[in-house]
Amino acid sequence: MSNNEQIVFITGGGTGGHVYPAVAVYERLALEYGDCNVYYIGDPEKLDKHVAEENNMNFLPVIVSGMPRKFSFTIFSFLFELFLESIRCIGYIMKYKPGVIIGTGGYVSAPALIAGVLMGVPIILHDPDAYPGIVTRKLAPFAKHVNIAFKDAKKYIKNKSISCYGNPLRISLCSVTKTDAKRLLRLDANKKTLFVMGGSQGAQSINNAIKMIARELVEDCGIQIIHQTGSKNYESYCMEMKGIWWDNFASNPLYVVRPYFEDMSLPLNAADLVLCRAGSLSIAELNLCGVPSILIPYPHAAADHQKHNAVAMQKIGASLCIADKNCTAETLKPLILDLINDSAKLNQMSQANRRAAKPNAMNDLFNIISQYLA
Repeated sequence: MSNNEQIVFITGGGTGGHVYPAVAVYERLALEYGDCNVYYIGDPEKLDKHVAEENNMNFLPVIVSGMPRKFSFTIFSFLFELFLESIRCIGYIMKYKPGVIIGTGGYVSAPALIAGVLMGVPIILHDPDAYPGIVTRKLAPFAKHVNIAFKDAKKYIKNKSISCYGNPLRISLCSVTKTDAKRLLRLDANKKTLFVMGGSQGAQSINNAIKMIARELVEDCGIQIIHQTGSKNYESYCMEMKGIWWDNFASNPLYVVRPYFEDMSLPLNAADLVLCRAGSLSIAELNLCGVPSILIPYPHAAADHQKHNAVAMQKIGASLCIADKNCTAETLKPLILDLINDSAKLNQMSQANRRAAKPNAMNDLFNIISQYLA
């Protein structure tokens, strides 16, 4: 079979940590086999569809809810929904005849992967977290190969073919220098820069803390701030800031506030320190760019996986970890100032991040995938 006849399914979603690795895989496969032969299966009501349209991806819809964490009658509706969507994915398989199905985690990936197992299509799993998701844990025994991003995840997975290549990331992430990133964001090239983000959806507790200290950090402490509020929080955050900082914050060149950055290479490479959640994708990006961070795990993440991610990073000296309940202006201000003004400490943390980085993750994972498309 020639390259242009290869058909690949990629599935995964619900959050950016599962969607964006899928996009990275899509881009690499489309480059090799042609974008018309790679299909992304995701939820049309979630981030999946938005990102698919943004990147001109072939999109096949599935609609499935997250599995209830506690036993209740909703488990029966979940199982029925999962059954129907798995049947739908069997239809996709019969129509397109993929040579392999790649799952990047999240409950959205379950129907396509189950359909692949039932139809005898090879499945390859990638899990981005230190504590793997339930889909990965349950389907790993049926996979041809499982790739993980954290060594700590291996003990939870039953499969003889496991690699730890890391999270596949888009190539453009390292395409800009710190000097150029600051220039493009119209920031001062000589000032220390803090990047605040809450992941693709934003983080209310982080926003609440930062809005109380942003003015002091910028005007009194000489720090410039890049702040990704999250799209759903942007308008309310700006309104609240007007009451704290009047209208000056919007025109202050040392405080860049955006709802969301489509191109994360600019804020990440401009930053000396990042304050953020502990999603797996964010951590992989911090590692690759060599940026020190203060991680605040989302306390309601499934199986508390963000805490596992943050602890793993703190253990190797790449990040500091604080609990969400301690994410207050009083706690964050001295922590940020102590760290961002300690060049030696920042350098140590930057080196720890770079040692943890897996820049070849996409190529390594592609080499595994391509074995099933020969």
